[in-house]
Amino acid sequence: SPLMEGLIYAGTDDGLIQITENGGASWTKKEVGQLPAVPSTAFVNDIKADLFDANTVYIALDNHKHGDLSPYLLKSTNRGKSWKSITGNLPDSLLIWRFVQDHIDPDLCFIGTEFGIYFTTDGGAKWIKFKGGLPTIPFRDLAIQRRENDLIGASFGRSFYVLDNYSFLRDVSEAQLKEEATLFDTKDTWRYIPRIGKGAQGAATFVAENPPFGAVFTYYLSEGYQTTKSKRQEIEKEKIKNNEEISFPGWEAIEEERIQSAPKIWLTVRDESGDIIRKLPGMISKGFHRIAWDLRYPEKRSIDASRKINKRDFKRSGMEMVQPGIYSVALSKEIDGVLSPLSEPSSFKVIPLRKGALQGVDAAEIVAFWKKLNNIDGEISLYSIKLNKALRLVDAMELALARSTSMSGKMESELHQLKFDLLAIDRRMNGNQSKNTIGEKNNPTVSTRLSAAYTGAANSTYGPTTTQIRSLELAGQELNEIKDALIAITEQRIPEMQKKLQAAGAPVVE
Repeated sequence: SPLMEGLIYAGTDDGLIQITENGGASWTKKEVGQLPAVPSTAFVNDIKADLFDANTVYIALDNHKHGDLSPYLLKSTNRGKSWKSITGNLPDSLLIWRFVQDHIDPDLCFIGTEFGIYFTTDGGAKWIKFKGGLPTIPFRDLAIQRRENDLIGASFGRSFYVLDNYSFLRDVSEAQLKEEATLFDTKDTWRYIPRIGKGAQGAATFVAENPPFGAVFTYYLSEGYQTTKSKRQEIEKEKIKNNEEISFPGWEAIEEERIQSAPKIWLTVRDESGDIIRKLPGMISKGFHRIAWDLRYPEKRSIDASRKINKRDFKRSGMEMVQPGIYSVALSKEIDGVLSPLSEPSSFKVIPLRKGALQGVDAAEIVAFWKKLNNIDGEISLYSIKLNKALRLVDAMELALARSTSMSGKMESELHQLKFDLLAIDRRMNGNQSKNTIGEKNNPTVSTRLSAAYTGAANSTYGPTTTQIRSLELAGQELNEIKDALIAITEQRIPEMQKKLQAAGAPVVE
């Protein structure tokens, strides 16, 4: 026992429980058959002293070699003199291999079983099975890494599984689970630049997946959120199961279902001043969920409306990482366009992992450089979209001219020059496409100068070098020149050409 020197509990191969209170000088024995409702043939799988009460001990047994698959988990509060079962609501057929107790909450316990891992928050009255991607396989051993509050499960032939930072389970209660939603406290987060992959070690070196980088937000939804359509379909499935009649809801109701927006969950991160840093979409289904924020602002690249938007677009991060400080996160729901809070803001710290070995610039200066990178990257993407749109317009105008009743030669020449000037801008932004095809070295472009400023600087907490600062300045200067040339084409020459085409009887280009 960690609470009393000399107090030792032991389970033996021959079905005995042995206890000493003097470090082994003398032992008292008890046969497992003397335990309440435990057969004499049961085998002791685990025996653990309580971490908070020297008089309390737990024992897990199994009798599967005799065809008995019942769970046997007992607790004694008087050093083994009497015992009571704490199997609670566990399934009737469930071998229990290991028992571990949380080091902060005495009623939070975990068991490794033949069919997964279970936990209890009330000392064994009610057990809950872990899901979340954990397979239903035997877990022969469990351990707790106390510093990080991680639960590690060793399976029978299926590797190790880790539940990172289970501390939120200490706040789980029956009353809390009945609330609409709960946002749990967020652990203080280390700020660093994560390494991606395993470098040059190759496939010979096994590397498991790391915990998610950044601040990990944990929340619980008691019921989750559904569209009108999904609710109706659930009711209909139940009626089909019970052989009940299903009525048609009507075309108006079906149309309302079709155009209804899906419910949304948002986790909103703010800085110490209350300014919004990031809005992260969350899962809307019932149960526990986790979302990791990578400590970065959202991507500032311009959005091409002609491209289909997907779910990943809502999660894209920008180049800039926040500086160390105090931040908060709040949970909210969006139903049919109405945004409603689900929690109060929960504060957490972003802390530098370590001080650099070399002298670097202040964190605020680094973030300012990253912001400038982000902004110029956003502008480059904007004018890339405008350029591509203009090229497509010119192609469409060539088709319109071919369908017109005019053939003077002048508009053909003007359209050709428009396209030529646009392609010249494309070369300034993206380089010689013929060289790019075979990987030939290009002269510096706006994009390569931005890349030179980004490479290293966006992945370092020391700050940008003089070369990176100069590369960003040149990218900004050249972008301004390109912007002027492109705006002159898109806002003057193209509209003028469209008017000429319409006057010549060509189809409208939109």
